[in-house]
Amino acid sequence: MSYIVAVIPARGGSKGIPDKNLQTVGGVPLLVRAIRSCQAANQIDLVVVSTDNDQIATMALEAGAKVIRRPAELSTDKSTSEAALLHVLGELEKEGIQPDLLAFVQCTTPFVEPSDIDGTVQLLSSFDSALTVAPSHRFVWKHDESKNGTGVNHSPLQRFRRQELPPEFIETGGVYAMKTAGLVANGHRFFGKIGLHVVPVDRAIEIDDYSDLSIARALAMRPTEFPIPNDNLLIQLRAVVFDFDGVMTDNRVGVSETGREFVLCDRSDGLGISNLHRIGIRMLILSKETNRVVRHRARKLRVEVIHGCDEKAAALAVWLQKNAIDQSDCAYVGNDINDVECMKLVGLAASPRDAHPRAHQNSQWILASHGGHGAIREFADAVLGAHGRNESSRRD
Repeated sequence: MSYIVAVIPARGGSKGIPDKNLQTVGGVPLLVRAIRSCQAANQIDLVVVSTDNDQIATMALEAGAKVIRRPAELSTDKSTSEAALLHVLGELEKEGIQPDLLAFVQCTTPFVEPSDIDGTVQLLSSFDSALTVAPSHRFVWKHDESKNGTGVNHSPLQRFRRQELPPEFIETGGVYAMKTAGLVANGHRFFGKIGLHVVPVDRAIEIDDYSDLSIARALAMRPTEFPIPNDNLLIQLRAVVFDFDGVMTDNRVGVSETGREFVLCDRSDGLGISNLHRIGIRMLILSKETNRVVRHRARKLRVEVIHGCDEKAAALAVWLQKNAIDQSDCAYVGNDINDVECMKLVGLAASPRDAHPRAHQNSQWILASHGGHGAIREFADAVLGAHGRNESSRRD
């Protein structure tokens, strides 16, 4: 069985956008977005960040990646990505790690999905190297030696309809995959038979300058469609348990000059919880956080609370037993690794769109909304809608 390493090169210097790899899209740093996608990919065994920068290294470690420090001579504007990849392989070999396959993932393509990584790596069963591409139907032009415009992929004298042009693809810059032996032998990411993994155009944007960054941030605000559980599963719910940070908040904390912490919650979530009260759903906020804001928010929402809890799954099991609620009739909404055991305990596990990949992997329902930005309201509206449709069908 192949051992597969994902490498994310992320040096600190960038002329176009200072600290480019640390810029945020959808509220998440580009570096962390890339790490999370690699972690959630089924094909990847180890995620490595190659960097020369202390801040990037710290962020990568916090996100759960292995960090390999890149020497100064491989961190200049003229340094190639291949040089960084080969350096990583050499450092891993010193630790006894010799991957058969390598996925090269770039932070600057922010919408890479785990399935893009898996699909590109899987091509190596038939190809020697591979990359993600997006379909293109553009007429490409260039200047000739006299600065006259001339067609690259078409003749200006014979205008075909776009659908009549032969299929063409643009390189997304997001994912490359290769057999490590071939990379070492050739010193380049492309060699042998090259496979193309086609992804949608909206996942192909690359960030090189501030205009690209603005477009990516706008795209990240789009509502995304995710399948909602069937009505029967929502109707049978008797209880919903919420984590606090990252579900009722956006997972950030503000600190005043006196050291007092504060968080931001979404008012629309409050109306969602009120609607769940109205249809008789029992609710609990279960949080590891000890801050009094958790208790105050719970009191405002008229929801039970258990906070400062290190053993969340055990506390959840006791609460369900105490209230005579079957595990299959309970939902849990969480966003991070310490929620996974609770998610496994209940009948329906859900997580916000920006949750940790491990939370997504253990969710039957990934909400389209981010934590602290209407995720609970979205959950509540779906439950309320299922009950409404059920009542309507009974009347009919």
